[in-house]
Formats: sequence, structure tokens, C-alpha cells
Amino acid sequence: MLSNTDIAELLAHKAEQETGILSRAFRRAARSAFLWPENVVNLVAQNRPLTELRSIGPFIEKQIRCWIDKPPRLNKRPPAIRQDFVSLAAARRLLAAKPAWSKRLRGDLQMHTRWSDGSATIVEMASAAKERSYEYIAITDHSKGLKIAGGIDERALEKQGAEIAKLNASVSKSAGNPFVLRSIEMNLNTRGEGDMSPESLLALDVALGAFHSSLRLLEDQTERYLSALRNPNIQILAHPRGRIYNYRIGLKADWHRVFAEAAKLDKAVEIDCYPDRQDLNVSLLKIAREHGTRISLGTDAHHPWQLEFIHLGLAAAMRAKIRPERIVNFMTLRALKNWVAVVRECSRQG
Repeated sequence: MLSNTDIAELLAHKAEQETGILSRAFRRAARSAFLWPENVVNLVAQNRPLTELRSIGPFIEKQIRCWIDKPPRLNKRPPAIRQDFVSLAAARRLLAAKPAWSKRLRGDLQMHTRWSDGSATIVEMASAAKERSYEYIAITDHSKGLKIAGGIDERALEKQGAEIAKLNASVSKSAGNPFVLRSIEMNLNTRGEGDMSPESLLALDVALGAFHSSLRLLEDQTERYLSALRNPNIQILAHPRGRIYNYRIGLKADWHRVFAEAAKLDKAVEIDCYPDRQDLNVSLLKIAREHGTRISLGTDAHHPWQLEFIHLGLAAAMRAKIRPERIVNFMTLRALKNWVAVVRECSRQG
């Protein structure tokens, strides 16, 4: 029986055989396969149209049905650029088997709004989080160095902070509303340096740092990661490898050294739950587990509905057997704030 991940690989392989519009259509469908909420074989068994699924039109539906009727032989492992990705349908099935795991989740620590390249307001993202019964969310719009994503400068960050403070004050007396954490996804250069003033970051509840350039280098990038983790102004290193499904394989490093340094500094590394990122992936999470490294979960959502991507991160952490006490998102709001305060103080003294 073909899984959605199997079908994604067949679609990606077909894209390599085609050209022009067809190639792009198959490639787009392959990436979308990780988003499909149900297994394709179940839709076929129920005689439902596959066009219910994202990026599937009549032509690609016909091809998928042919594969299901007569499953082709699959390679044992896909190319490295497509390895170790899990479908949303598979993640939900895994989590359903151990519902207590997901119940530990208290919030989402990466999402974007109209302040940078997101499509929704802070209020709309908070409302979507309320529907998920979150205790808190972090608004992590891009910083000024990432102009292509509409990154915000210190002045805009201060204005956003005032908006968040007003929102928190207005809903504090209403039951079930998540606390909105002031945050940012700060752009880091190859030396691990950020593009925002340290003073502006001190006003935040938590700060993420992430690489967005020089992501196709083949040389070992261990020192780059160590420098980023030693940046005193961040507490979470976001989407560390910088990989994207079937587009960019991501950076290489001595991950044992990287995760050991993160554990030493008590900083967190992120599972970016976006379906075509899934970064950190399970194999690296197992190394992080060996070193007792803290793990943060962030959907990288740019739309309210994308908060559902959290299932991919929860499933990855569970598969890697990360200890619950090492997952930042399992902390209470008070414990999370205390952790940030301690890390900042240690960075100041160190």
C-alpha cells in the first residue's frame, strides 16, 4: 500500500522526467503531498476524487490512480534532498496512538504576520491559537536584514510590541486567550551575528536567530553554528540546516559539537514544522537527544490555518524520543520566561 510519502517521491521523480508546465505541476504536487490530511489510498477506497487534495488536478489524479492500481517499485531511499520527510497524515496517525504526548503542548514558538511576510494580523493568529487551546504563541516576524521577506527594523519592532501589549491587556480577563510573546526571527550572517540592536532584543520575551543566506555551501559549517549559538542575544536557533524539500539539501556540520554547545549554553534548537522544511529532522534530533539539548517547536506559519503543521514537529520529537522536559513548548508560560531570563543572564556574564 502506497503512503503519501511514497506518492510524493513518485511525483518528484515524475517531475524530473517531464519538462515545462508538467514538470512544475508534478513538482508542486510532490511538495503538497506532505500537507494532505488523509492517505490517498483511503480516498480511492472511498471512491472520492483526488482533486480534493491540494495541487491535484484531473491529469495528476489519473497518474496517481495508475500507481495505486499497479504500485511501481520504489527505491529503498530517495535522494538525500528528499530524505527523512514525514507526511501530515502519517504524523497524525502516529500522534493518535499516544494522545497524551500532544496534550503536553502549550504553544507555538514561530509564526509570521503582516508585519513581515505573513498574511494575517496578530489578532488573527492569536484567534487561531485560541482554537487550539494554546497558553501562548510567539510572533516572530523577520528582521530588517531580510528585505525580501519584508523584515522589520527596531522602530517597527517597538511599534509591534506596543500592539502586542495592548492585545494582551485587552484579552487578559477573557478565558482561553493565549498570551502573545514578543519575539523575532532575527537574520544571522555567517559569523552568527544578528542585524538588530541588542537593546531592541532585550525588550522581547524570547528571540530566535536563523540563517537565510549562504545555505548551499558544501564545506563544514560547524564554526558558523557555534558562533550563532554563542550570540548572546538569541535563545533559539531556528530551522538550523536550512533545508527545503527537493530544493536545498541544507548545511553540514559536526552536529555532536553543535548540540553539545547548545546544551552547554542551555539554548534551544528548533524543529521548524513547515512541511517542506521539517528541520531539524528525526536523525538529527536523535543526536540532540544524546546531548540533552533543548528543543523548540515552531510551525513557521504564515497563515492561521498553518498552525496545524505543529503535528509534524510533535511527531518528529516523539519519534526521536526527546524527553518531554527538554521541549520548550511543553513549559508553562512562567517557566518559559524564567528559562529565557536565566539564559540571558548567563550570556551577559559569560
